[in-house]
Amino acid sequence: MNRLLLGFYGDDFTGSTDAMEALDQYGLKTILFLRIPDQGMLKRFEAVDCIGVAGTARAKGKAGMKEELEPVFSFLRDLHPFFVHYKVCSTFDSSPETGSIGFASDLARRYFEKGSYPLLVAAPNLGRYTVFGHHFAAFNNQVFRLDTHPVMARHPVTPMDEADLAKHLQKQTKQKIANVTILDLEAKSASEIVKGESEAGLIVYDALNRGHMEKVSEVLWEKRGERAQFVVGSSGVEYALGEAMKREKQTQRTDRLKKPSQAERIFAVSGSVSDVTKSQLLAAEAAGFHAIQIPVELFTDEAKAEAFLADVAAMIAAKQKVVIYTAKGADDPVIVETRKHLSESGVAKDEIGIFIGEKLGAWTKSILDRVDVRRVIISGGDTSGFVTSNLDIYGLEVLDSVAPGAPLCLAYSESEKFDGLEIALKSGQLGGEHFFENVYRSGSK
Repeated sequence: MNRLLLGFYGDDFTGSTDAMEALDQYGLKTILFLRIPDQGMLKRFEAVDCIGVAGTARAKGKAGMKEELEPVFSFLRDLHPFFVHYKVCSTFDSSPETGSIGFASDLARRYFEKGSYPLLVAAPNLGRYTVFGHHFAAFNNQVFRLDTHPVMARHPVTPMDEADLAKHLQKQTKQKIANVTILDLEAKSASEIVKGESEAGLIVYDALNRGHMEKVSEVLWEKRGERAQFVVGSSGVEYALGEAMKREKQTQRTDRLKKPSQAERIFAVSGSVSDVTKSQLLAAEAAGFHAIQIPVELFTDEAKAEAFLADVAAMIAAKQKVVIYTAKGADDPVIVETRKHLSESGVAKDEIGIFIGEKLGAWTKSILDRVDVRRVIISGGDTSGFVTSNLDIYGLEVLDSVAPGAPLCLAYSESEKFDGLEIALKSGQLGGEHFFENVYRSGSK
């Protein structure tokens, strides 16, 4: 096998498919594993350019991150790619206590090349921009500084109250952090930027437009070497490396060998409370999806849950397009009601998210066991992890780029029933308003 261009780890499942989809745009053959693959799995996918591992570090504290990341970093180092990418959300949501990007960067020092680690969060084609170290994100056709963003500034776990990426990250690591600004990118060559690197452990790269991304792409290409170059950032890293491969004429866009079928039925489950997801659910209903809000009492009443699941399976068979969801947006009063109900039922406050995710994962499998449906949508990063593990899915590859960062994928599963399932994993912020209907129509003539 030729040397891989990239090995990456995504700190949540939907962010990992975002990275895979970006690579696919450049014709870079990519397989995303949902756990560290064994040699048999690797042999099955020898003819690839990039290998990813999806994880859940974004939702974990330092002890949980260490337990998850050490074997992954060891695996990625042993793959010996040109680059290893620690893939984070393009809105950089993290804190010293949860999903600490600084802690992950510190841990990487035990496995990868010494020197500066590039940090690129910007992805202009996704509406993410970094200017003089301050980060901005688009929402509803407007661009907001991260600490004023309508969604991220009030994230339920890691609210982003700081737009200066270095300031935010400095609370998570003692490494020195520097910034390559848009002025540096416009005035200097890639070689000059690399030669002029400070002794900082992490270097935040600005990017506001395609020209800036091209220069960052040149810088990354300049930094490749015998040992893997460690990089931190959003899928902007994949877009930059894709541009580098395109510029070097080492890849070209080709038709995928596997294409989506025409869906007869589709089932969706949403555990996201994002306002973006709310608009998508409303659009799905307008497009004919039968939308069902999950009653709160089902989380603690197995008999009622069993009857509900049987009804949902029957609806899929009859209605063809069905979505079940926990809440519509961050202001849905059911969120407070659910937390109160579960707390009174003995679920610890910090375990409520995991408890709900585990239920959604088990319920999804139960529904798919009852009805013949080959296309599924999972909305919510944590929800996606729980669902895919219940379906014994160990790998994904892109079938159709339905929306930037949220592709329709072909699933590889240990279970014969779910092997070949067509599945779209979507974070709360991505997909576009008509995402559910667009996934349903993928493959239609």
